[in-house]
Amino acid sequence: MHENLLLGLASIFVIGIFAQWLAWRVNIPSILILLIFGFIAGPVSGFIQPDALLGELLFPFVSIAVAVILYEGGLTLKIKEMKAVGSVVRNMISIGLLTTWILSILSAYYLLELSLGLATLFGAVLVVTGPTVIMPLLRYVRPAGQLKPILKWEGMLNDPIGALLAVLVFESMLAAGFREITILAIAGVLKTIFIGGGIGFIGGFLMMIMLKHHQLPEFLQNAASLTFVIIVFTGSNMIQAESGLFAVTIMGIFLANQKSVTVKHIIEFKENLRVLLISILFIVLAARLDISDLENLGWRSFVFLGVLILLIRPIAVFLSTIGSDLTRNEKLFLAWMAPRGIVAAAVSSLFALELSHNGFPEAERLVPLTFLVIVGTISIYGLSASPIAKWLHISDAAPQGVLIIGAHPLGRAIANAIKQAGFKVVLVDTNWDNISLARMAGLPAHYGNVLSEDIADDLDLGGIGKLLAMTPNREVNSLAVLHFIEAFGKENVFQLPAEEEADTANKDVSPQLQGNIMFDGKSGYSTLAEHIKDISNLKTTALTGEFDYADFISHNENAAVLPLFLITSDNKLVIVTEEDQQTVIQAGQTLISLLNPQTPQHR
Repeated sequence: MHENLLLGLASIFVIGIFAQWLAWRVNIPSILILLIFGFIAGPVSGFIQPDALLGELLFPFVSIAVAVILYEGGLTLKIKEMKAVGSVVRNMISIGLLTTWILSILSAYYLLELSLGLATLFGAVLVVTGPTVIMPLLRYVRPAGQLKPILKWEGMLNDPIGALLAVLVFESMLAAGFREITILAIAGVLKTIFIGGGIGFIGGFLMMIMLKHHQLPEFLQNAASLTFVIIVFTGSNMIQAESGLFAVTIMGIFLANQKSVTVKHIIEFKENLRVLLISILFIVLAARLDISDLENLGWRSFVFLGVLILLIRPIAVFLSTIGSDLTRNEKLFLAWMAPRGIVAAAVSSLFALELSHNGFPEAERLVPLTFLVIVGTISIYGLSASPIAKWLHISDAAPQGVLIIGAHPLGRAIANAIKQAGFKVVLVDTNWDNISLARMAGLPAHYGNVLSEDIADDLDLGGIGKLLAMTPNREVNSLAVLHFIEAFGKENVFQLPAEEEADTANKDVSPQLQGNIMFDGKSGYSTLAEHIKDISNLKTTALTGEFDYADFISHNENAAVLPLFLITSDNKLVIVTEEDQQTVIQAGQTLISLLNPQTPQHR
């Protein structure tokens, strides 16, 4: 018996992580693969039986896991983002949420023929928009402008609100009946805001104080943070039912926005933990499904899914964005992005079980209906989001803009050439004089430390997809690359070669600790800065069949030519590296090059 339990628990971990890996390999939403694997492992094969494995611990574990996931999401929310999108987010979690709830109730009542109470509960479950699904999609699609913060904030705030609404409806069905839902809802919302919000703030404040005054050794900080989340979640729920999710979200937001201590290491830990928890939760919840319940869904269920996607979401977005400065295409993309995720699955599974035990046999329909919505929305939105974003011209899926570290004369000259070629460019420097000169030259420049924890949030990286680390300091360049490698990818981060030991120094450093070496691999900062003083040395040349790269070299036979950038025929910016010399430079491209660089001789 013991061995069977151990095998079952181990299988959940193995299947979950394998599903994540497979989703990464085939580049589709991981939750879709997790649901399929969970369904195969549970109702199809009977290999995993979560209720038998976990017993009464199943739903407490699910609740705590969801709390940790929402806390991690709260750690990613920056208040400064709300300055631009606050009114839209406010409308989305009020007008949009209420619209979604009401229309979902009516659709469930008339299309699915659920009782009014159960339709109201189902509608509350469906107001959530799944941040665990949205965030990976946003990283993949990279929508421009205000869309990312709007969807991120909506998803994070809708989850605890939807869970709260579901609890209020659930309690009204068990206690006073449907007529009392309005009074219970108002009282419950107020209690959750004050009790859950207050406990979340206190928890975050205490965690900050302990970190600030070094009351926790570094090796205990992540574990203590996780413990605080469990304490805050449990304590808030004991005072006000289901206010814990709101409390941990507030705790995460507080820690993410305070300036007294750094919490980057906690965020990284929670990100890794979130992947593991999501993998386990979806395998477990999908394995609890019953094939007979899925067989009884019927055509009305699929019509309901269509109404939810094609009618209810667009109406909610339209009403929420009236008077906003969003473009038509941005509104259309918002209307096509509302996948449901783990909170919907967890809440529906919990309440279906409780209602079934309390004389509501119809509640058993909730779980298969919810999973249909989850699978349907993830499949439709996940597979179509990128093509839709490209069609609407709001996608930054392959941005060509450049972030340049160093606003010195060399950085400004390079930035000006890139800008004149039609690409977005942003300069970063800690020298205010350099920033001022860049701005006077019409170049976007940000004063700040590129190694700062908040630099990525302070910068407008819309349209930016490449990094050029061009400071005179080799260590700063390497650290800048490491700082941005996750955002841009290894293939899109570049740095100058080391100055005097250009032939040997970079080979002594692990490739994992540096970016791609720019240009010829020999010309360091001083060499480039010396020869770019004469701006006429920086040439932009269109290469054709009649005047190719060999002709360009011949035309400048009295000067050494250092290729810097190429602009391809499909308007992509290529940073030339040592391996690219002579190989990628072709007719039909535009070459940006530097003449007369005196590169160091080999020793």
